[in-house]
Amino acid sequence: MTISNLTRNFFGREEELESLLAVSRRPGAQFVVVYGRRRVGKTTLLLKWGELSKLPTIYWVAVRGTPANLRQEFTHAVWRTLAPETAPPTFDSWEALFENLLAMVRERRILVILDEFPWLSEADSSFASRLQNLWDHRIKGSNLILVLAGSHIGMMSRLFEYQSPLYGRFTAQLLVKPFPFRTLKDFLPRYDLERRISTYAVVGGIPAYLELFQDDKSIGSNIKAQVMAPTGIFRNEPFFLLSDQVREPRNFISIIRAIGRGRHTLDEIATDTGLPKHQVSAYLDRLQDLRMVERRLPITILPAKRSRSHKGRYHLSDHYHRFHFRFIDPNLDLLEQGRVEQVWEKIGEQFRAFIGATAFEEICREWIWQQADQGKLPFKPDNVGSHWGRGIQIDVVAIHWSERWLLLGECKWGVDRISVQMVKEFAEKTQRFAEKEFPGWNVHRLFFARGGFTEASQTEAQRAGIELVELKELEQ
Repeated sequence: MTISNLTRNFFGREEELESLLAVSRRPGAQFVVVYGRRRVGKTTLLLKWGELSKLPTIYWVAVRGTPANLRQEFTHAVWRTLAPETAPPTFDSWEALFENLLAMVRERRILVILDEFPWLSEADSSFASRLQNLWDHRIKGSNLILVLAGSHIGMMSRLFEYQSPLYGRFTAQLLVKPFPFRTLKDFLPRYDLERRISTYAVVGGIPAYLELFQDDKSIGSNIKAQVMAPTGIFRNEPFFLLSDQVREPRNFISIIRAIGRGRHTLDEIATDTGLPKHQVSAYLDRLQDLRMVERRLPITILPAKRSRSHKGRYHLSDHYHRFHFRFIDPNLDLLEQGRVEQVWEKIGEQFRAFIGATAFEEICREWIWQQADQGKLPFKPDNVGSHWGRGIQIDVVAIHWSERWLLLGECKWGVDRISVQMVKEFAEKTQRFAEKEFPGWNVHRLFFARGGFTEASQTEAQRAGIELVELKELEQ
């Protein structure tokens, strides 16, 4: 039976589930790390893995507490699964607890999940070293599948570093990412493509957010009822997520706020925050480690020069963070007064441009990858991104360096059909760019448009050799 048949009401994680089930089918002990930001669906995925694996599963989530408290709570979780009719004992060490667990399990295959591992590691700084010793001398020779899961990206990532006591012990790892755009069709089946793209621009692929949106209501109604609600999860979500990752979030928030306002270079961010550039650079490095900020470079920079390039621009990785710091954070004073309609009017003035510059461009780039995978492009790109510099911006760029192929694309989220003049301007701009920067290369050009194209613009595009892509092509 296929994964899709087993998970009719559990969509979007088939690939991750298959990978985890493959781990549980391997012989011998397995040591697995599963991590990802809060609300991305890790717990649901882990519990579904336990269900489909048909293995006895001990699931336990750590909280802030003393080592003795945490040890006793984990003991209760073990006894609920393995010995529900007997009272759990008290252990004075993790070694004694795991020795007892292994004695109870014997040769049986069992899945043990320690969720929010960073809280456990924080409460007992020796736990990782103790676990290393237990793995090396006892667990490794058993039939146990031990899983460490967590939302603290920084702490979980450090488990893979050479200095970590557990370095080199893991047999599998999985970073749980937000859902891809295509999954929104499962969450919001009554929404058409335009409304799904608009929703994606606001909340991205975070399942906990998507579950709050109702597809019998408009985008605006959902934003007002959920995102702007004083009692909802959205109002303070960015601050909550950051406070969960760093001890002193003030300067981090200032930098995130500056990027959300459109300051994308190091100099712009330093000026906006009033912080020295060297401090801003250090904070940005940390935010990139936490996957909250990404540094983008023009895709047209030679691979050998990318690491030394000073053309980087910083962007917020999370879709909702982009929306929050663009529209919600600047209007918190109005929202506190209950002026929801007034804020929505202000959002409406810029919402279309925001969608076009974020979600629509990203979806068009993803479409390029899919077309290439299906053999529908003249080449398979090394990478897909965008280009900026010297007074020119190109929304979508795909490149293959050795075969000297270049794809250049324009994205328009306007409701009006694209005019012949806009097609001519795109043709002239891209021709000048290709002749100057990539002389002699093969060039493929595309124009993406929400509103479609006039007959005259279609004729001009055919003459200029430009492929036109409307929403119906993106939908397919």
